[in-house]
Amino acid sequence: QVQVVESGGGLVQPGGSLRLSCVASGRIYLIKSMGWYRQDLGKERELVAAITSDDSTNYADAVKGRFAISRNNAKDTVFLQMNSLKPEDTAVYYCKARAQLSIEAEHDYWGQGTQVTVSS
Repeated sequence: QVQVVESGGGLVQPGGSLRLSCVASGRIYLIKSMGWYRQDLGKERELVAAITSDDSTNYADAVKGRFAISRNNAKDTVFLQMNSLKPEDTAVYYCKARAQLSIEAEHDYWGQGTQVTVSS
């Protein structure tokens, strides 16, 4: 019922920039928050950045000062501006939307991921 689609990944040199986008759509009653997670081969998935409906944000220590998360006015689209990229940023980046389909309890919905590779 909820579709979460990421885009914007690719290959970039160290020190370069990428901008990821994520759109949540479907029969959504309310989106409570959206966030970006990443997972590299052999590693656990980790939170990169998240933003709530009141624009409160939080970032992983490894990306503070380099990445910035934002959303549109409808609060159904989230962006991740990634600057000063490092090889250790290489991972599949996943978007997660925490939403209610009705006035009932909220649930998490995940996108399929987009590959980010930082390499010279």
